[in-house]
Amino acid sequence: MYTNIKTDVALTLISELIRQELHKPQQPSYTEALISALHIVFTNSIVKFGDTYWRQISGTGMGIAPAPPWATIFYALHEQHFVPKWSNHLIFYKRFIDDIIGIWLPHPDMATNTSLGSAFCNDLQQWHGLEWTVSPLSTRCNFMDLTLTITPTGKIDTNLFEKSQNLYLYIPPGSAHPKGMIKGLIFGNTLRIMRLCSHKGDTTTHLTNFKTRLLARGYPLSLLEPLFLQAIQHADTFITNQGRDHCTPPPTHDTSTKIFLHLEFHPEDPKPQDIHRHGKNTSLNQKANAPCETCATPSKRRSILTASQSPTVDHLISGIGSLSATSPVGDEMSLAIGRVALVSSSPLFFDGWMGCLRHPMPSPRKIS
Repeated sequence: MYTNIKTDVALTLISELIRQELHKPQQPSYTEALISALHIVFTNSIVKFGDTYWRQISGTGMGIAPAPPWATIFYALHEQHFVPKWSNHLIFYKRFIDDIIGIWLPHPDMATNTSLGSAFCNDLQQWHGLEWTVSPLSTRCNFMDLTLTITPTGKIDTNLFEKSQNLYLYIPPGSAHPKGMIKGLIFGNTLRIMRLCSHKGDTTTHLTNFKTRLLARGYPLSLLEPLFLQAIQHADTFITNQGRDHCTPPPTHDTSTKIFLHLEFHPEDPKPQDIHRHGKNTSLNQKANAPCETCATPSKRRSILTASQSPTVDHLISGIGSLSATSPVGDEMSLAIGRVALVSSSPLFFDGWMGCLRHPMPSPRKIS
């Protein structure tokens, strides 16, 4: 879909929409700045191929950050006009970027229903060259990672959909990833399987296949079995309590006065708890020279870094000696550590598819 969106048409239509929406009372006044930014981004998509650089002059670049909402809004401008007129037959319609799912209530007369279906499909295509492939009406369809089935009783059953080309190349145990990675993978995918499958038999099949694929990647059964048991119990509790008032909400943290240090994981790096401990024992407790300092004015509030007497990379690696507020910094700052990045008459389915915190500091040194 992205490559078939005509940039000049999309810029014109979306710019008009922005002017209509942001010119309403009590809306921010950055309308023209936003439109100018969209022009810059979508008319200057640069692609590197080998040792050459190319500017994309047609379509939307698939790696551009605003591309998903851009594509969603572009076709929504068409949907808001043609979808309502099919409300007698189109009892459900949803789209995720370039994937559409709908439930169609057929006309009692087969010939009339065929004609209406063709007219609806034709309406789908009438938007600046975008073409949709629509599957035949059926009581069963695949959408995203789901297989949905309308049962004879009118109930919708769901099951996990997996493409036949999927090789299930999960991260192997010898990879340089945090130890908690495999736990997160098992807990997350177990919850996903148990939520998406309507029948316990399907749930058991997919969980068994998942465990078998992890074994094939080299994970020992002694590691997997307790994790799967914990994951199933956790998912059961989550699903049972979902939507209830007594569910514990996620904790909230005030981040307005904090700068976050994100380190790319490496097995030989210092442990996060060691970094926290050394930080708390040194400059983080020295309020006058804290490396993370908040500046507040009536008009704005922002966080800045100050070149205070902070622990150096060598201190954090070795953990040797007293890390005091008088530890030398030289030309480095304590936050530049290693690899750092701051900051029928029955309804039928149819489907279609088509931080960096900038601060003058030297390049981070690699931890060996």
